[in-house]
Amino acid sequence: MPFLAGATQLPTLEAGPFALRMIRPDDASDLFAIFGDPEVMRYWSTPALEDPQAARDLAREIQQYFDRRGLFQWGLVRPGDDRVIGTATLSNLDVQNRRAELGYALAQSEWGNGVMSEVLPVLMRFGFETLDLHRIEADVDPRNPASYRLLERLGFKKEGYRRESYILNGEIQDAVLYGLLKREFEAGR
Repeated sequence: MPFLAGATQLPTLEAGPFALRMIRPDDASDLFAIFGDPEVMRYWSTPALEDPQAARDLAREIQQYFDRRGLFQWGLVRPGDDRVIGTATLSNLDVQNRRAELGYALAQSEWGNGVMSEVLPVLMRFGFETLDLHRIEADVDPRNPASYRLLERLGFKKEGYRRESYILNGEIQDAVLYGLLKREFEAGR
């Protein structure tokens, strides 16, 4: 059975003082503020967005990937302020093997405030309970200690190291591989 069969949009997930909601076309300027920032994109496998049109295209692509059930990407907002300050994603959804990859991005102004520590457990619970995932994976640039420390606090186990995995803006980047099993998530709650 496909993930969220018949759904036309992602459910809104409440996460403490935040909410994860479906990204809409009118979020393009917020997406550009996040994904157009070279500092935010420093450790991603894709370059920063170059212009507002690229952000509009991204908002449309997120919906298209959802329609094909290949990517679930939520916008992170504060209730009462519907401005997207980050995103949280389950991508490369694999129905047969019940696994997905976790991704997240946060506006630079929000860094260091524990936002993702609040939000990601809610997304992981959705993945394990609602989507019945067996495994959630993530990869992190080893030069991004804030991100891999976050994953480790959330219970992810370091599983491997992929040398020279990405080439971004002419720079070769490694990737540290992390994984979390459903039983480990449940035991850690």
